[in-house]
Amino acid sequence: MPDRIAQAFVPRLAWPRPDPWAAAALGVAALVLLPVASVLWLALGPSEGLWAHLWATALPRYLGNTLLLMAGVGALTALVGTGAAWLVTLHDFPGRRWLAWALLLPIAVPAYVGAYALTDLLEYAGPVQTGLRGLMGWESPRDYWFPDIRSPWAAILVLSGALYPYVYVLARAAFQEQSGAAYEVARALGCGPWGRLWRVGLPLARPAVAAGVAVALMEVVSDFGTVDTFAVQTLTTGIFSVWLQAGNLAGAAQLASLALAGIVILLTLEKAARRRRRSFGSARALRPVAPAPLGGARAWAATLACLLPVLGGFALPVAVLGWRALDPALWAEAALGRAALNSVTAGGAAAVLTVALAVAMVYGARLGRGRLPVLLLPVTAVGYALPGAVLGIGLLIPLAAFDHAVADGLEALGLDVGLLLTGSAAAIVLAYVVRFFAVAQGAADAGLARIPPSLPMAARSLGRTAGGTLRAVHLPLTRASLGFAGLMVFVDGIKELPATLLLRPFGYETLATRAYAKASLEDLSGAAPAALAICLVGLLAVALMARAPGGPADLARPGGAGRRRSSRPARAGPGAAGPPGARIGTAEGRPGALARAGGGG
Repeated sequence: MPDRIAQAFVPRLAWPRPDPWAAAALGVAALVLLPVASVLWLALGPSEGLWAHLWATALPRYLGNTLLLMAGVGALTALVGTGAAWLVTLHDFPGRRWLAWALLLPIAVPAYVGAYALTDLLEYAGPVQTGLRGLMGWESPRDYWFPDIRSPWAAILVLSGALYPYVYVLARAAFQEQSGAAYEVARALGCGPWGRLWRVGLPLARPAVAAGVAVALMEVVSDFGTVDTFAVQTLTTGIFSVWLQAGNLAGAAQLASLALAGIVILLTLEKAARRRRRSFGSARALRPVAPAPLGGARAWAATLACLLPVLGGFALPVAVLGWRALDPALWAEAALGRAALNSVTAGGAAAVLTVALAVAMVYGARLGRGRLPVLLLPVTAVGYALPGAVLGIGLLIPLAAFDHAVADGLEALGLDVGLLLTGSAAAIVLAYVVRFFAVAQGAADAGLARIPPSLPMAARSLGRTAGGTLRAVHLPLTRASLGFAGLMVFVDGIKELPATLLLRPFGYETLATRAYAKASLEDLSGAAPAALAICLVGLLAVALMARAPGGPADLARPGGAGRRRSSRPARAGPGAAGPPGARIGTAEGRPGALARAGGGG
């Protein structure tokens, strides 16, 4: 008996119970961070002397062109986006209400599509130069001067026309959140319209403008289709050349790591700038700025200033492509239908999988007992900052190694299944998941944060498990947010070009790769239907952004720009859906939180 009593008080070793949600969160984080780790590991491999050769020959040109594009696009997008936001938010002029949402239209046209249209219009054999030669009687290029369309300056114009909406969206939201009292005090102290902009409006909106410019610059670094069309050699085109033409994977990985380092530096500088320029509003409801009416020539000048970006970034490319796609036979090609089906299938699968993994990641980080999932949660947004070429390299090598290991193992058993991932569209779907994970993660995080803690606590007290609470409480309340994020991932996946080019199996075409292949062969008529289909899908993103809280739809309503803001928290809905819905109305928007609804090139 004493022995039994003694044994009863002997402490037993209790093995820690497994935490499935924390494990799921860690697994999702590992999947998203796999390409970065793969690129860094490959960059340590021998490059067979190619790195020294690149430093002596092409690398200075790659870096110089990339920095030139970043400087030009950064300046133009800041000027156009901030100026347009200032005009439509703080002034009243003819066409202001419809221009508020029309300024979002260029985001529906990927930059590489705009590049195809502008090149076709202005090149030597295009209608502009052909018409000039016929009108003036010129017979050869020596008889006249015309700007070289395949140049960095043309790439800067096209990229700026496609990317300025990122700055416009965040700057407009920042101007809408400013207090009208600050402008009234500045006016009483003798500041004119420009003085109020420089001393009040811009300092308060600077974090939002910096965030939008950072998003645009990340798109510049990752762009391939535009710079390839204009024959501008950048780091991204260098990755393609070193890998596909020189056959040097380690050298391509080193270039990819250089591009990745540039993105990290850019994000660090942007975050530091926001930290130094933080500002806070009053706890009371702010009285927004009343739009100042403009009259006479100034009113029509404001209308023209807001109309020009829409014409150059949307109307011109769509008109050129529409004129090229007038032949009904172009739309009846079977290859176009297969490309559209592949795009819809890959984009739809990526949207569903991305949202599911994002919910698992965010929910696991909230329920997990360890701190590691919480620390990794913001890091998983790095996929958005990865250029498509970097992502392609980072995924192709580990996936190919996995495919060969599985194929060899099954072949020993007498089974021949081929390459499961890299031999199908699965690799492309996985690339879309990693690339746009930040979109769904932001939606899930914002949606779950808006659910009162009492609701899941009540479900757990009634006997629901963690999974049952997720299905019964969280998913129904965040359905709109997650649906918004899924649509954004779908749209972005259809537009994605570099990663699709690198990861697609033989004979697999999407709308983006078909448009690129046809345009590379100078067959813009063949590329026009696919490009227009991409633009049509991109209009979904424009419609979602226009209907977001604080968006142009609010300006279009009577009194929309001057409504008093409620102090109550917003409910989870489409406006709570991370990028660009949830963060669209915050002046402290982060680049990683804004979906690239118009990039992909």
